[in-house]
Amino acid sequence: MALVSIELDRQATAPLFQQIYEGLREAILTGQLEGGTRLPPTRELAQELHVSRNTIVNAFEQLIAEGYLEGKVGAGTYVTHVLPEDLLHIRNASHITSSYRSAHRPSISRRGALITERAIAPIHYADTPRAFQPGLPAVDRFPFEIWSKLSARYWRNPPLSLLRYGDPQGYRPLREAIVSYLKAARGVRCEAEQVIIISGSQQALDLTARILLDPGDTIYFEDPGYLGARHVFTNAGAGLIPVSVDHDGMNVDAAIAQARVQRQQAQLIYVTPSHQYPMGVTLSMQRRFKLLEWAAQTGMWILEDDYDSEFRYEGRPLQALQGLDTGGRVIYMGSFSKALLPSLRLGYLVVPPSLVETFVKARALADRHSPSIEQAILAAFINEGHFTRHLRRMRQLYHERQMTLIDAAHMHLAGLLDIEPSETGMHVVGWLGRGIDDHLAAQQALLHNVDAPPLSAYCLNSPSQHGLVLGYTGIDSDAIHAGTRRLTQALESVEQAARLAR
Repeated sequence: MALVSIELDRQATAPLFQQIYEGLREAILTGQLEGGTRLPPTRELAQELHVSRNTIVNAFEQLIAEGYLEGKVGAGTYVTHVLPEDLLHIRNASHITSSYRSAHRPSISRRGALITERAIAPIHYADTPRAFQPGLPAVDRFPFEIWSKLSARYWRNPPLSLLRYGDPQGYRPLREAIVSYLKAARGVRCEAEQVIIISGSQQALDLTARILLDPGDTIYFEDPGYLGARHVFTNAGAGLIPVSVDHDGMNVDAAIAQARVQRQQAQLIYVTPSHQYPMGVTLSMQRRFKLLEWAAQTGMWILEDDYDSEFRYEGRPLQALQGLDTGGRVIYMGSFSKALLPSLRLGYLVVPPSLVETFVKARALADRHSPSIEQAILAAFINEGHFTRHLRRMRQLYHERQMTLIDAAHMHLAGLLDIEPSETGMHVVGWLGRGIDDHLAAQQALLHNVDAPPLSAYCLNSPSQHGLVLGYTGIDSDAIHAGTRRLTQALESVEQAARLAR
């Protein structure tokens, strides 16, 4: 049980319950009271602070209503594990007085200071997946028995070479297995010498930024676009040039026209052509060729993030952008986090031959190499056909879950949120009615234990329409229906407040 230290000023104009509320709120935001911490009973805290119990109750009720605390019947009051989304962007330093900050600020680099001050929301996942967190695979459907047998095979009598320091570029049999898969499934043109094993997509982004970008360089970036990439590039000191996204993906013509007007040469283009994040559209073939031609003419690099192309429910996906590239300008990145398990922390880069040496050396500096035995297990998992079988099962399951969400939305959310099916990916976008702010909707949803990130959070420019990003792959049909009902309650309260404000 937490020891709560709150100083009350009985001469202040602010009522005592307000001072207690603000003291507890700041303790939660600064991490002094962590998620899951149990607070003292109201009667006990009232005695400690020499106030009435009703004063404590009023403060607790306000914190519960705003999502900072949660009451558990018969078990007390606890700090919530997940704060409202906008509060996740508020870092500890902003709640500490300037005098304390100046006296205790550590001596760090300009880049370190930039990372510290920038509003980057940490990722907080509950122990149990919550509707509708985007990007979560169905980890409970992973073939654990097969994986454990492969793991036992290597750990029972491991090759000594796998117990020593490994190749920074990655375990060669795994690189070869990835090449075979990418050639067959994505039309990627590469050899094992071009593949670099990494610790997931964030490391791919970080390596690319450190190798290709200097502070002050500019990047063409999809708008809306993936926040994880945006934060990496901006913290590398790069400027982002937003490029609008429509039903055919990144508007390449608009980017070219903008470049001519501004006479600005970017170093890199970041694009998610197979399944644009978060809009879910696919970059048209015409725009793919135009993008490649533009990069070849200007010398720009293209970073192709192929984050969930495995999950396509209708027809075959278009060939990867890298497979169409004849000028060696595309860096291709993929990950096993969504195809298998996020905790596996294995992904890959396919880089042009001219960049291989540089990327491998940067990879060695980052953390030497990925775990060798896990790489060997994954190579066997792919080579023995388990990977493709697992993907087939997950495609069917995810398509069923998407249809469940669409049906539940039509039943409960009609008039509140417009959701249409998507032929690919792990999430859909729900469009809100005109005049409804998606940040407010997301905050209210979180208070109803629903995670539905606002579309505008992914935008560099103000969006023409507000919406919510809804993941469906990591939860079963019961959780989808229950989450839809809770989201309905949240959006009804937002719409009611909007009507009263008009």
